[in-house]
Order: sequence, then C-alpha cells, then structure tokens
Amino acid sequence: MSFRPILSESQATPTMEGAGVHLHRVFGFGDTSLTDPFLMMDDFRNDDPAAYEKGFPWHPHRGIETITYVLDGEVEHGDSLGNHGLLGPGSVQWMTAGSGIMHQEMPRGNAKGQMDGFQLWANLPSALKMTTPRYQDIQGSDIEEIIDDDGTRVKIIIGKFWGKKGPVDGIAADPLFLDISMPPNTRKTFPVETYARTFAYIFGGSGTFRDASNPIGVKVEKEFKGEELHIRDLSGNRTLVNFDSGNEIVANSGPEGMRFLLVSGQPIKEPVAWHGPIVMNTNQELIEAIRDLREGTFIKERPAA
Repeated sequence: MSFRPILSESQATPTMEGAGVHLHRVFGFGDTSLTDPFLMMDDFRNDDPAAYEKGFPWHPHRGIETITYVLDGEVEHGDSLGNHGLLGPGSVQWMTAGSGIMHQEMPRGNAKGQMDGFQLWANLPSALKMTTPRYQDIQGSDIEEIIDDDGTRVKIIIGKFWGKKGPVDGIAADPLFLDISMPPNTRKTFPVETYARTFAYIFGGSGTFRDASNPIGVKVEKEFKGEELHIRDLSGNRTLVNFDSGNEIVANSGPEGMRFLLVSGQPIKEPVAWHGPIVMNTNQELIEAIRDLREGTFIKERPAA
C-alpha cells in the first residue's frame, strides 16, 4: 500500500471557446508533462443559456480523443462522416478523432436552462495519430454504478474498478474515468494503478486528498465525534488535484460530502506539437495537417455510400 502524495492543486479558470461559450478551463494549452496522456479539460457547467447556446460550430480534430460527459441538459452532435446523436443527462461520448474529423457540438439546457458537464481531451500515441475515426456514445443507463457500504457511489465510465468494468473500451491510454460521490465526513481510499498519471477534479461539496498521517503542505484540522470525521480547510468546487505515484488515493469528504471525477491514464511520453484541436508529434506533421485543412484534404475517411 502506497498513498499518493499531491503534486499540485489549482482552480479552474473562466474562459471562452467555440462561438462564445463561457466555461471554466481545468487545465490545458500549457505544459502537458503533469497530465500526460491528457491534454485539456473544460468544465462547461452554466445556468445561463445565453452563455452557451451558440455552442461549438463545425471545427476540426486530429490526433486526439475527446471525452464528453454530460451531467444535465443535452448536447447535439454531428460530423463529417454523417454521424448524428444526442447526449442526454448522464451520458458519455468518447470520440477518437484519429486521422481527422469535422464536427459540431451544440448544447441546450434543461427546463431550468442549466447545462452541466465536462470535456476531456486525451492524446493519441504516434502510431495511432492517423487511425480511423470512431465514436462510442454511451447512455447514462448503461454506466455501472456501485454503492459501497458507507454510501459512497462510484459511476464507472471507463476502466476496471471494484470488480466492475465501464462500457467504454479500446482506448489508447488505458484510462480510468470515475464519477465518485462521497457522503459527509467520510474517509475513503481508492485503488489506482501505481504509475498511471492521475488527477481528481472536485465539482460538488468539499474535501481533501491529504493522507491523514502526513498532511504535508496544507493545514488540516480533524477531530472524531463518534463515527464522524470533521475536516477543516478543505478544497471545494472546481479544484484540480494532481497526484504523484502510488497505488491508493486517500479522500476525506467535508460536511456536505464531496463529488469528484477521478481520472488516470498511462503517460505516452512523446513530443507534442499542438495547434488548437490538432495535436501531432512534430511541427512538420502540424504543418501538413494545416495544409490539409487549407487544401480540403483534411478528412481521410468519407461517409459510407
């Protein structure tokens, strides 16, 4: 047993993407070494339709995979291969852009105008940069949820966890993607692969991921009252926590409980040449991709007749 220490903590920052979508950037468009194989993550939760309804019109992707997880509202998507779909509450889309795809994503809120969800970008290794594009659209009802004895709930989107397996498969980074809800004042350990790059993103309640025996770098005050664990100086909504190596994560939820994404994947450890939604290994490959866009040869796969 080896508890993972924390490498860094940070807050998601407001930004704007697409045709004027207001969102919070969790990480991305910087040094990728801390999150490899993951490139970027956006938190697009919003309760103002005017801040998201113009969406993400037609745009290209190459060399990456995009993971869209919708908590509430809907996202309608379409692409250059003739695919169309609607992602509803609790659903996930894992899109492997591979050799190139043009697509659009248009969000619309629930009856109250709320749009909740996340998008994560995962890199592809050089051998798969030009692979055939594909989609995996997963309905919320198809995602396994485990409820532990203490009330902790874990939705397994991808990977193996507690003897169960998520519905998304065949992903290059061999990732783990979990949506975890912990009841108030609870301490819990979660197993992870020792050397997989791992992060947590808190989006509900509050808590800490410091090992109680060694809370280095942060003041944490705790006391036991009966069976309850009371914790102060906790991290809250929109906090990203990056972990060092180890095979267990220690989580302590606050008085309102804590909900977070737990994500891990095997580092690719390859050079990254990056231009927006096009991610290659070398500048020459990037130049070629941009030339393909300009000359109309970007899409290598065409819709079936």
